[in-house]
Amino acid sequence: MGALGPKLPPPPLLLLMLGIGCCAREVLVPQGPLYRVAGTAVSISCNVSGYEGSAQQDFEWFLYRPEAPEAALGIVSTRDTRFSYAIFGPRVAAGEVQVQRLQGDAAVLRISRLQAQDAGIYECYTPSTDARYLGSYSGKVELRVLPDTLQVSASPPGPRGRQAPTSPPRLTVHEGQELALGCLARTSTQKHTHLAVSFGRAVPEVPVGRATLQEVVGLRPDLAVDAGAPYAARLAAGELRLGKEGSERYRMVLGGAQADDAGTYHCTATEWIQDPDGSWAQIAEKRAVLAHVDVQTLSSQLAVTVGPGEHRVGPGEPLELLCNVSGALPPPGRHAAYSVGWEMAPAGAPGPGRLVAQLDTEGVGSLGPGYEGRHIAMEKVASRTYRLRLEAARPGDAGTYRCLAKAYVRGSGARLREAASARSRPLPVHVREEGVVLEAVAWLAGGAVYRGETASLLCNVSVRGGPPGLRLAASWWVERPEEGELSSAPAQLVGGVGQDGVAELGVRPGGGPVSVELVGPRSHRLRLHSLGPEDEGVYHCAPSAWVQHADYSWYQAGSARSGPVTVYPYTHGE
Repeated sequence: MGALGPKLPPPPLLLLMLGIGCCAREVLVPQGPLYRVAGTAVSISCNVSGYEGSAQQDFEWFLYRPEAPEAALGIVSTRDTRFSYAIFGPRVAAGEVQVQRLQGDAAVLRISRLQAQDAGIYECYTPSTDARYLGSYSGKVELRVLPDTLQVSASPPGPRGRQAPTSPPRLTVHEGQELALGCLARTSTQKHTHLAVSFGRAVPEVPVGRATLQEVVGLRPDLAVDAGAPYAARLAAGELRLGKEGSERYRMVLGGAQADDAGTYHCTATEWIQDPDGSWAQIAEKRAVLAHVDVQTLSSQLAVTVGPGEHRVGPGEPLELLCNVSGALPPPGRHAAYSVGWEMAPAGAPGPGRLVAQLDTEGVGSLGPGYEGRHIAMEKVASRTYRLRLEAARPGDAGTYRCLAKAYVRGSGARLREAASARSRPLPVHVREEGVVLEAVAWLAGGAVYRGETASLLCNVSVRGGPPGLRLAASWWVERPEEGELSSAPAQLVGGVGQDGVAELGVRPGGGPVSVELVGPRSHRLRLHSLGPEDEGVYHCAPSAWVQHADYSWYQAGSARSGPVTVYPYTHGE
């Protein structure tokens, strides 16, 4: 059996006889009483100062129980492994009760699982190493053991408070939606304590522990709300919220669910009490599983299909294409939004091609570059079905069409973040050609031309095939010589007449006046007045055939280019 009490110093009278008039040695333990909860751990520190002798001091711990306040029960010692009283021996051997040296003159008593009978006065005694008795050799602190009344559970489902299921539910939320979880935490400790409640997440299929549980958000004892590092930005942006509803219910709302939010969610409640020295000590902790959460990502669900088979239409006929967006998707609204568009690539061209038309997330339609001015409609004809309609197809509309759908989720401040996109399989579209064949012959009237005169260039156009009402346009272009050779720069427009008979003037090299006119049904003329040396160059005529559809739009059904015509302004006398 261990020691029943500490070795006592000589009585005060003897100290006075030795001529000692003040105290030097001091043993410090925490100010009491300390309140802790049964089943939890406690640590009681002990420091000694003002001693003589070795810097390696020893510590012996005793317990005085309320029912026997005079009996000192040896708990554990740093110098004697057989020190423990019989009731503490097995607990010391099992490591449940231990003394840990922090440094030569400081140690801490640790009890990992408090029992009700552990309540009492704890004494830390330091055997003397001094040449004479100086000051105090022990310190005492009272420990009171409270019953464990902390309770934590998932909030009952439903407004009437039905009991939660015995096993945690499995919840599925769509990406972008809100994840809301509730927790009940209560205590009936008969002392003034504070509760801190936090929500945490463990990745799927991983055992839950302190090392694997990632805090999402927590309410601290001082009522401050903090988030774990990965969630701090979402808390600051308002996407993550934690509130207390009533006296016992806590609710976490995580907005804009992401794939990484999947996992097993827990609620952890910790109970804190303020010790007499003003510091806060955690006296209890409980954790409850709330739910196993799966996040259904939009990228795994979004699918796009288009109408079966190839499309074949004639020029001027309407072209309609249907696109269906499918999958287990949240409806558009508060959490999600969608845009749908059509892309076209000419036959044989790589890639998805250029945008034809689209409906944005607000349902507003727009046309892609190059399609302005045409009668093209993009509309939603069913809950997830979209139609592209070209009122009058033209040969240039032939190619491979794909429907492109994009899914967005709403973040804080209603900001949209693209979460997924999907393209349909290619849909071939064929538009029958008009069969228009053009040929152009151009020449310089009168042969040689001199400076100061007018140069007349004529262009005759022949047409084979084409629908009734075909109209012709012709334009004139010039390439300028540089150091005796033609420039590598693109040809410049000099002038022309459109299919509607309206003249268009470009830039004449010499800067003088230009006339363009239709001198016959299929004959065009370009005149360069007051010819100068800067007008020298190689000219050509470029006719084009145009067809007007029922929607009054025009498309080019054919084109040609004449041979070169050299204009050299001679000087008189050459």
